[in-house]
Amino acid sequence: MSTTDRETHATWLSQDAYDRLQAELAELIAQRPAVAAEINARREEGDLKENGGYHAAREEQGKAEHRIRYLQEFLRTAHVGEAPTTDAVAPGTVVTIHFDDDPDDTETFLLGSREIAATTELTVYSPASALGQAINGAKRGDTVSYTAPTGATISVTVVAIEPFAG
Repeated sequence: MSTTDRETHATWLSQDAYDRLQAELAELIAQRPAVAAEINARREEGDLKENGGYHAAREEQGKAEHRIRYLQEFLRTAHVGEAPTTDAVAPGTVVTIHFDDDPDDTETFLLGSREIAATTELTVYSPASALGQAINGAKRGDTVSYTAPTGATISVTVVAIEPFAG
């Protein structure tokens, strides 16, 4: 993956979200010896074919290792710092839209990674989602359409864009 590819796939994170994920990664790495000891203890219980504790411990180890690899890559490519100030929708912006089929139906959300969801009360939409892809780069007043997972075409108008202050 080239540097340009990495930059287009990078995710904006607030410093708080980055710190929280770094702490989670450190905790998972620190738990590795305890997980390995648990697997060894279960292995010594006997027949591995019928040893549910051993298989459960191995499964937990697999999940932890997957999360470690995910966090390492995610944090390595994340853009950390203040939310972008822009007049166009971009990751790290809080967006208010209204649904064109019902002008009274508006929604305000953060366009960003689901990893930041624990740091905000806002709903978080991924830039890779159908809505996220459709509105990314749109400006206030722009109307865009996207295909929902149900197959319906939905049109929305961007009402407001502001930097995330979380």
